[in-house]
Amino acid sequence: MQRRDLMRAALAAAPAALWPAIGGSQTSDYPKPGATLRYIVPFPPGGLTDVMARLVGQQLGERWKVNLVIDNRPGGGGQIGADAVAKAAPDGTTLLAVTLTHAANFTLFPKAPYNFVKDLRPVALLAGSPMLVVVPAASKILSFKDLIAAAKTGKLNAGSSGNGTPPHLTLALFNNIAKTDIQHVPYKGGAPAITDLIGGQLDVIFSNFPESIAHVKSGKLRALAIASSARHPAVPDVPTTAEAGMPTLLVENWTALMAPAGMADAAVDKLGAEVVKIMTSPDLEERAKTQGFRVDARGPQAFAVFLKSETERWAKVIVAAKITAE
Repeated sequence: MQRRDLMRAALAAAPAALWPAIGGSQTSDYPKPGATLRYIVPFPPGGLTDVMARLVGQQLGERWKVNLVIDNRPGGGGQIGADAVAKAAPDGTTLLAVTLTHAANFTLFPKAPYNFVKDLRPVALLAGSPMLVVVPAASKILSFKDLIAAAKTGKLNAGSSGNGTPPHLTLALFNNIAKTDIQHVPYKGGAPAITDLIGGQLDVIFSNFPESIAHVKSGKLRALAIASSARHPAVPDVPTTAEAGMPTLLVENWTALMAPAGMADAAVDKLGAEVVKIMTSPDLEERAKTQGFRVDARGPQAFAVFLKSETERWAKVIVAAKITAE
């Protein structure tokens, strides 16, 4: 009952239609020439979110002739950086990189020092990176159907980059759909989990695509399926989860841009439109693709709809799987 009550409370806090459009006075001179914009990435340098933030930040700085600083503030499952932006002045000079993790954190951290819905507002969705289901090259599990069968008949374990992270959530969704009980083994990051998978200490990982694709190509890992609606050009022979028999296992670890809730509507619209232009430029789209991303650029309103659906979706998965942040 406590978990169900938690989900009800989380979903009740979300708006009925869109993320709240809380804006201050309208403005047409944002940003001021020569201003410094701080783009806070709540994860360490070099990760998926950081890579995309730097690609977008460089272009934004050049186009608007502003100083754009990437400020990495890792810790707390992405909560430390998010809290800093939620409490920043809503003048458009402090921005936040968010991912699927933050949508899940809304349910995982009901006592967070900030309110994800009330204190932040959507600016733009940037791109997504599909989850790749991988096993050791020496594994007897040769296909996604083999994985389902093995999970139903034996005891398997799956690594992830930590409790509540996209690999963990994807595992939980798989278990829920297949009615299996693959044991979760959390790590302090994706890299050490992949290392143990290659070494045979783990049976499977529902992995962030860029973290495992090089090992698939080198022959150290075997890819069973990709949790996307279409096959990926980097692994054209790997079936989608739908083709492999589980069409509802669709998961992308998306990344996006948010700002303090009080940022003026006109400034949010202007920033969102500029970011969409940047993301859909041929050069950046190609660079994003080489990093394993699928560009999915959406402005403030469309991103708000997407964000609400993701927050609700993962709340249900978290409650059903009894996932906690510890």
